[in-house]
Amino acid sequence: MSTMKPPLPPFTAKTAEQKVRLAEDTWNSRDPQKISLAYTSDSQWRNRAEFIRGRGEIVRFLQRKWIRELDYRLIKELWAFTSNRVAVRFAYEWHDNEGNWYRSYGNENWEFDDSGLMRLRIASINDLPISESQRLYHWPPGRRPDGHQGLGELGL
Repeated sequence: MSTMKPPLPPFTAKTAEQKVRLAEDTWNSRDPQKISLAYTSDSQWRNRAEFIRGRGEIVRFLQRKWIRELDYRLIKELWAFTSNRVAVRFAYEWHDNEGNWYRSYGNENWEFDDSGLMRLRIASINDLPISESQRLYHWPPGRRPDGHQGLGELGL
């Protein structure tokens, strides 16, 4: 039996925006186990050129990701939606072990099952080296504070 993960499809503009913000908040926790619970047990991902299937692989992927991408902070924005699909654009900032900063831009296409779990995630991502002075995300690790500018307001 699957766990319900509201908001549930079919999405409205309001519930699709809520789904996007909940995903952003969960990813900003950088807790791979917690994040994996938003996906079906057999969820399929394409992340850049990597193909991932199931929660176990999701957890291992995210563990590897955050060993390399330090001080990760993410903003997601709703782009479009249908009854059970959501498209988002996003940008996140991070640095590597040598202190080199990056802003990674991308788009994701999501498909949900009836219980609100994501069964398909397709992510296209590009990394842009930035200087530390070009950083735009300065909140403490974790959830982006309410009232913090979104991608459009930041000119991203």
